[in-house]
Amino acid sequence: MKMSRRALLFAFILTLVVACVAADSVDVNSSDGAVVSEDVAVVESLEPQQVKVGLYLLNLGKFDVSSGSYTADFYMSLTCETECDPKFEFMNGRASSVEKITDEPNSKFYRIQANLNNRVDLKQFPFDSQRLTILLEDKEKTVDELVYIADLNQSGIDPSIAFTGWDLKGFDATVSEHEYPIYGETYSQYEFGLPISRIMWNSFLKTFLPVIFIVLIVLFSFILDPDKVATRLAMAGSSLIASVMFHISITNQIPPVGYLTFADKFMALTYFVLLLAFVINITLLELQERKKTELVEKIHRRTEFTMFILVPLLYLLLFLFGF
Repeated sequence: MKMSRRALLFAFILTLVVACVAADSVDVNSSDGAVVSEDVAVVESLEPQQVKVGLYLLNLGKFDVSSGSYTADFYMSLTCETECDPKFEFMNGRASSVEKITDEPNSKFYRIQANLNNRVDLKQFPFDSQRLTILLEDKEKTVDELVYIADLNQSGIDPSIAFTGWDLKGFDATVSEHEYPIYGETYSQYEFGLPISRIMWNSFLKTFLPVIFIVLIVLFSFILDPDKVATRLAMAGSSLIASVMFHISITNQIPPVGYLTFADKFMALTYFVLLLAFVINITLLELQERKKTELVEKIHRRTEFTMFILVPLLYLLLFLFGF
């Protein structure tokens, strides 16, 4: 009877031990499973969130070449694969108004009006081409947390846009990384680009046609006989004054720059032609004072032909190789 009680007690203790060991095993396994799932979640969180950006341009304000500023009115969509709420900002200006039209967990849609600014390159003025951009970055999340993707299917420009004085050359949308070395941070940057160029024929008529007629007047003065050299000098002098005043009016259209524009090169060549006309006429006047009539006639005949060949050739070379 005693042996049976001891056997029952032993069996009971053994059962408790086995149950405890099994419970520990289950806890360990469940704990391992939790660790594995947490590791997977951590790995997934290391992947940057992808945000598709679509931009549809509705209108453009006047482009001020002197400051590189302009206004833009557009729709912008932000689409994520998961729930998101990006906090964006414009890196080349500020939004004057932002209206959120759609606010869904993984989709945002805005109507935005922004005052923007761009760098201006006037080396080819008045035949210059510019690139207007809209630069977008997140305010808080670096490239390790958020990456923009250009959504070309949701991007475009409205056909009704009329940009006075410029030709619109379509659009493009790209994404790059913008590094801030002083802060040790890099952000994903979305760029909507709008290439524009001046209307070539209009620029030629307004900028170069008046100067071309001034030069033609000076050239035709060489048809006059050498005895009218004083009249030729007066025509060259008035043409020089008119050219200087016209050059000033051209340069007032653009800001002060540290390089020569194409218009500056054209006017510099015009000054050279007028200076050459002055030198020839003064030389003829001096020879007339010395009574060297034959030499005057010889120089007159040669310069009359040479100026009508040399001057157009110089301007042609400028237009071919000056760009």
